[in-house]
Amino acid sequence: MNAPQMPLLSVEHLTMRFGGLVAIDDVSFEAPRAKITALIGPNGAGKTTVFNCLTGFYKPTVGRLALRHPARGEFLLERMEGYAIPASAGVARTFQNIRLFPGMSVLENLLIAQHNVLMRASGYTFGALLGFGGYAAAERRAIERARYWLERGDQRRLEIVRAMCTEPVLLCLDEPAAGLNPRESAELNALLTFIRDQHAITLLLIEHDMSVVMGISDQVVVLDYGRKIADGTPEAVRSDPAVIRAYLGEPEQAAPAQP
Repeated sequence: MNAPQMPLLSVEHLTMRFGGLVAIDDVSFEAPRAKITALIGPNGAGKTTVFNCLTGFYKPTVGRLALRHPARGEFLLERMEGYAIPASAGVARTFQNIRLFPGMSVLENLLIAQHNVLMRASGYTFGALLGFGGYAAAERRAIERARYWLERGDQRRLEIVRAMCTEPVLLCLDEPAAGLNPRESAELNALLTFIRDQHAITLLLIEHDMSVVMGISDQVVVLDYGRKIADGTPEAVRSDPAVIRAYLGEPEQAAPAQP
């Protein structure tokens, strides 16, 4: 009998303090390989702080953040410099506010995401200008990869497909459905499930749009005031009394019948 597969990401006892403020309080969860894990909760629950710890913007006060890259082995993200996490561990992130280069074409925005790969191919010299080494072949692959993802994302989803051009194993998405109408949300769902199913990428998703969360997530982790209050399938979380109280709202009680 095969042993159970280790999760791609294990977050263990994550705690983040800012002076006397505890933003994240002893949070643990796992993100299975090639699955979509949604991180939800009210504003101020600590969701973005978790992302900031995973991507090196913050150094956790306490905690172990283990990412098991299928080709490169295990990385302890809490010990790494932020700049090394995307390149070495294969973690990509998008932000709620789209961060594109307005002076560049769409294709150039997707090529700039592959800067590290192209620089290595150039030998960090003038090899790119002179055509030495494998730079020309690397550039062709970069353009092919950019065009591949460009066919699968429009301007609103460009930041997601730009992140995919870095060939991540973990894609962290910060409210990708913000400002989308129902049709656009459905197209986003299709793109994210395509990334999961066709490319076996693990996705970690912060989202307030419950039609997205409940429609595509394999598991949902719920935070409230920096603590984890639920962790399970969308169906289990939707009916969890603690989640209903903290995030989804208390159900209205019927008025008592008048005598």
